[in-house]
Order: sequence, then structure tokens, then C-alpha cells
Amino acid sequence: MAEEIYTPGHTPNATAFMAKRTLESHGQFFVPWLEGAGLEVLDLGCGPGTISMGLAEAVPEGRVTGIDFGECQIAAAREKARDAGLTNLEFEVASCYELPFADGSYDRVFCHALMEHLERPHEALAEAFRVLRSGGVIGICSPDADGWLLAPPSAALTDAVEAYADLQASNGGDLRIGKRLGVLLEDAGFVRVHVSARYECYPSLEFIGNYLALQLEQNGMARHAKTVRDWSGSSHGMFAQAWVAATGEKTDHSAAVLT
Repeated sequence: MAEEIYTPGHTPNATAFMAKRTLESHGQFFVPWLEGAGLEVLDLGCGPGTISMGLAEAVPEGRVTGIDFGECQIAAAREKARDAGLTNLEFEVASCYELPFADGSYDRVFCHALMEHLERPHEALAEAFRVLRSGGVIGICSPDADGWLLAPPSAALTDAVEAYADLQASNGGDLRIGKRLGVLLEDAGFVRVHVSARYECYPSLEFIGNYLALQLEQNGMARHAKTVRDWSGSSHGMFAQAWVAATGEKTDHSAAVLT
């Protein structure tokens, strides 16, 4: 990912934002696929490792490997795993485009909030396909900015969040990728693809507002940042984020297709 920019960055605010996510809160769609003894699970783009920890707890007789390109994220994830006493969980610094694992190494691949940051998501999914065993299952989840619900609405707020989405696009990502996840999985060779969606309502407007405003400020968009900060102080506001999840299977007859 050297040529790409991770828009949220690894600031304390961004890391704290990601660390609030757990398997229960953000990976529930994949839980039915975690049943079975001795499953080997790969968590692509694990960040600070809080969802990885849930995966490890869900497969106590198996093993979970979390990878992320951010060294600081992996260091934090390792510390959390040690503190939790999880011995079936390990983390590595690696690129999702060049996974350091042999073909057919894993039974499951999980990926939350990564695809929207990638310029070449089809290549990352081809790598996920490669390291999955036949009969393995992948589960991916990303937001879709076309489905965001913000209240109270205003033209200025719409412009501000559009500016944030455009910023991510300029960095190589796509905050509207959610609706494309099923097609991406099929293009990568996965079969029996299933797509679903849900909304996440952020309990703290101030927290999400600060998260967005910091990145807007760092990229010279002070006016949009002020709009977001002013909005986040509303006593009757709402930020509802649309999340799309997709699962797919790899079979003996599957074939990866790069486009």
C-alpha cells in the first residue's frame, strides 16, 4: 500500500475510533461461519486488533492471524492480545496485496473496513482467494457513503461529508464501495455470494465529528471541518452509517479473475 494513503491516519483519535469495534458490534454477519473445530482465520487489515480478539475467542481450538500495514497498529494489537491472554492469536505487519502465506493456508478470511481504502481492491481479494483453502469462506464489510443519514440536514453538512468522501477518493479509496462488494467477490472467483446491509448509529456525535473534522483540517478544509464540529454539538443530531457485508465461498471449481 506504499502508493496509497490511509485517509484516517494512525492518530490517537483514529486509533481510538477503530478500537471501539468488536466482533459483536461490527462482525456479527460472519459469526455463523466461525463454527467448527480448529479453524484457521485470517483478519485482513486488522488495525488495533479488537475484532481479531473476538475472532480468536470464537475459534478457541483454532488460530487467528491479523495483518495490517501499520506497524503501530500491529504493536498495539499484540499488546492487547497479550493483556487478554489470547494464545491463539498472532499479528504480522504485511500488505494485503502481497500476503506472506502459502496458497490454501486459511479456512476463513475476514476483512472489515479495508476495501474502501484500497485503490486495487480486486488485487487484495485475489490474494485472499489464493490463501483460502477450497471450501473456505470470506467475509468483507465496508461502508457506503451514499447511504449515510445525517440529521439535522443542511447543504453545508452535505458539502462537508462529500468533501471527506472526495478526499478518500483522491487518496485511492472509495467510500461508496459498499454496494460493489458482491460484484468484487464474484469477480475474484468466489461463489454463493451473499450481500446484506445494516446501519450503525454513532452514540456520540462529538466523537465522530472530531474524527471527520481532524482529517478535513489536516487537508486544508477548515471551513468543512468547522461545519462538522458545529453540527456535532447538536443535541438532536444523528449520524447513521450504512455498512454493507458480503460473504462468498471458494470451491474446487472456483477460479480467480483479475480485471
